[in-house]
Amino acid sequence: MRIGIFGGSFNPPHKMHMKMIQTLIDENYVDKVIFVPAGHKYEYKHNLIADEHRLNMLNLLTNDNDNLETSDYELKDYVVYTCDTLAHFKEKYPNDQICFICGADNLSYIDKWKNGLSLLANYKIIVVKRKGQDINELLDKFKEYKDNIIVSNVPSIDISSTMIREKINNNEDVSQYLDNRIIDYIKRNNLYKNNQ
Repeated sequence: MRIGIFGGSFNPPHKMHMKMIQTLIDENYVDKVIFVPAGHKYEYKHNLIADEHRLNMLNLLTNDNDNLETSDYELKDYVVYTCDTLAHFKEKYPNDQICFICGADNLSYIDKWKNGLSLLANYKIIVVKRKGQDINELLDKFKEYKDNIIVSNVPSIDISSTMIREKINNNEDVSQYLDNRIIDYIKRNNLYKNNQ
């Protein structure tokens, strides 16, 4: 089985995340996807709501789908690096192929990540194109790892979580961006108000 590991802040998880993942499964890039929300100690993500809420929202979206799962592996009181996360799942699923799902924007600087080139050497990287990102330039940059880089036909994520949070804070309609279960959860827990 090919298991895709999909990391992110998911602050909040939105419809484009789900559309992207469902396309990867439907088009046989992977058989299963595990969502791995980044912990609150991750220095590049600001304004993260509590880990518990982001995990709960992902669980609402994945619990009724056998091909989707959510993991709390990175929700610790210290930074967990992608290389450690992938090694964890490789150990947990020794008979399966672990793939890393990332946007072309992330691939562009993966060599700056902890053990980034080792990731390229040891895992299949499924890349989602982003507008304004020259995918051929990236493939040329990492040409020695090209056999491990799979460029998907998945539509790019052009929904901004920041924009969604601002709309929620301004009491605007976000039903075109968020699943109703997520909207209900956000309202019940009074999330994303006053730039929280």
